Amino acid sequence: MLDLLRGAGPAGLGRAELATRTGLTPQAVSKITARLGADGLIAEAGRAASTGGKPRTLLRLVPQARHAAGVHVDRDELRAVRVDLAGRVVGECRGPLDFGAGPEAVVEAVVRAVARVADPVGLPLLGVGVVAPGPLDHRAGTMGRVTGFPSWKGFPLRGVLQGRLGLPVLLDKDTNAGAAAAAGAWLRATWPDAEGDGDAGLVADAAGGAGGVADAYGYAGGGPRTCVYLHVGTGLGAGLWLGGGVYRGARSAAGEFGHQVLLMDGPPCRCGARGCVEVLCLGAVARGDLPEAARILGEAAANLVALLDVDRVLLGGRVVEAAPDVFVAGVGAVLAARALDPARPVVALAGAGVAEGAAELALGPVFGRAE
Repeated sequence: MLDLLRGAGPAGLGRAELATRTGLTPQAVSKITARLGADGLIAEAGRAASTGGKPRTLLRLVPQARHAAGVHVDRDELRAVRVDLAGRVVGECRGPLDFGAGPEAVVEAVVRAVARVADPVGLPLLGVGVVAPGPLDHRAGTMGRVTGFPSWKGFPLRGVLQGRLGLPVLLDKDTNAGAAAAAGAWLRATWPDAEGDGDAGLVADAAGGAGGVADAYGYAGGGPRTCVYLHVGTGLGAGLWLGGGVYRGARSAAGEFGHQVLLMDGPPCRCGARGCVEVLCLGAVARGDLPEAARILGEAAANLVALLDVDRVLLGGRVVEAAPDVFVAGVGAVLAARALDPARPVVALAGAGVAEGAAELALGPVFGRAE
């Protein structure tokens, strides 16, 4: 029910609509909405236009009633955000990080960052989403052997942070959070900006209105159909949004996109293989040849599209953000050249950061999504 009200935006829904969409009886809906109202999670949104009888009372989510935090632990930087129930950022901090300093130093940095973004008036956090470079075990909450950082293997990051923060903590790969952030972008465009400065409206206008955001990303019916999120930063990875949710694989290992081999006997990659898309793409970035980096990324993306038949390819990460037009055009050109079907995937910017996606994952249980 909360998820339906979130998707409806400030306009809200009536109890009869909630009953129809959930399959619950009107009596059950009345009891549940009364409890949610008493908890401050929903409120009246006015009355619907009369159709001859008594105007219906509409209900809406109260986004500011609860908050969650999201933390992006990168190899050289940490960014944390606090979001409301609509996924709007209401607090943020960013700073340098040395991932190679080891787990204990990173844990201290995460704890400090969560404290910095926490609500100063004491509104409690529902939970914290923490995302880091993979591989890692999402279910167990432990880190894997991150490429270039073997000391992290087996570290129980989720359990340690839960003990330090006293809050539920979800651990996932940064690329999965990127996919979740992209999938939630339509919701943030539906709700007015949390600070009242109209940013959300600008996001909607850029894609042709709130409906335009849905059209641009394929969000008809309350979410994207299928998409891949490609992250280009200090490394390369992919987040997969398949079947209405993040696809992690049987061992949380899905999305190791950067280590597919494109050039046999190519330059050595830090993973131990040769000619991986990561070493080729980031090598082009280091040389300042961004069009070539975009072409390499496009070739790897075309392999993924051919394998999974997705309809959206969304790009993010600091390298993409520094030259968005180059990467959108470059990847799009390769996909067009290699397309086997005229209905090729749309290529677009993700429109949201990884830390926002981490917070979105932390909000999942509130809206009935088991993460």
